[in-house]
Amino acid sequence: MSSSLLDPSSSASSADVQAALARYGWDDGWADVFAPYAAQGLLPGRVVRVDRGLCDVVTAGGVVRADTEFVVPRDPMKVVCTGDWVAVDPAGDPRYVRTLLPRRTAFVRSTSSKRSEGQILAANVDHAVIAVSLAVELDLGRIERFLALAWESGAQPHVVLTKADLVPDPTGLSYLVQDVEATAPGVPVHPVSSLTGEGVEVLTAAVSGGTTVLLGVSGAGKSTLANALIGEETMAVQAARETDGKGRHTTTTRNLLALPGGGVLIDTPRLRGVGLFDAGAGVGQTFSEIEELAEGCRFHDCGHEAEPGCAVLAAIADGSLAERRLTSYRKLIRENRYIVAKTDARARAEMRREWRIKGAQGRAAMEAKRGRLR
Repeated sequence: MSSSLLDPSSSASSADVQAALARYGWDDGWADVFAPYAAQGLLPGRVVRVDRGLCDVVTAGGVVRADTEFVVPRDPMKVVCTGDWVAVDPAGDPRYVRTLLPRRTAFVRSTSSKRSEGQILAANVDHAVIAVSLAVELDLGRIERFLALAWESGAQPHVVLTKADLVPDPTGLSYLVQDVEATAPGVPVHPVSSLTGEGVEVLTAAVSGGTTVLLGVSGAGKSTLANALIGEETMAVQAARETDGKGRHTTTTRNLLALPGGGVLIDTPRLRGVGLFDAGAGVGQTFSEIEELAEGCRFHDCGHEAEPGCAVLAAIADGSLAERRLTSYRKLIRENRYIVAKTDARARAEMRREWRIKGAQGRAAMEAKRGRLR
């Protein structure tokens, strides 16, 4: 890198910026979006870490510490997040993030508050890697929940079955992979052992050249997997408890790290909850086989419960669809509609209408039953 680029306050040509930031995902599209801010003398950069109103931003001249005071919105969905591209002051003490470039994708979950609010976990992501430990029994419902959020984000999901060395029987491992593949149609499933290196090379090739967010619950082996992908002990690792496979909270912030083979990795803290947030399309993609079957139902608004001519129930009856999948689908659909209805008056009205119809149907059924007993 030229000496002029070592000082973030110095001017740099667009070609210099392109070369310096390409490994972090900068391309012609971002350059076009940033052009008006470049004309103002601002500096492009990508947020690699956020901490209490301050953030670390990688620029053509290196990493700078910047204040987010000027981009503190009322909307929590527009706060600066790891993975964002921003425009920062070229000089000053402190430097400030002056604007946030429009996101291409965003991984969002609902907050734990009673209000319907979303929390951005990572921005401008191409691949969402869901780490699932084979040290404990597979929780297929949790995998489906992560997948719904991943599809909704606009990223390509990958399910990584970590600690594959704990399943020495190849046949047993193959069955586990098949179970997850049936749960994740259209999603690559990678059995990986960070201890032996099994599967790491294949996963590295699959996510190279883009931005990858690493997701998972405590004990999933995310930090160990991150170290395997990066090729060095960058992330602190602590052993999981033998009793329940849960790990300690070793990653406390979202960090964006460059991968040696190209692309970047965003490692996230373990997630206590993965609530849906306006993820209707993501739920549909996660249960794509149910959505396809539903097109063959007699009624366009079929609830797949007891309606005549229901193609989904017919698939369960003939064994081509697992009943567990339909149960999980209904659960996530209900949860997502409830979240949306908190802020959407039309959705609330529709839910109330359906409750009234079901209530009337229930009362009619009870009256009919009483009539038969008389």
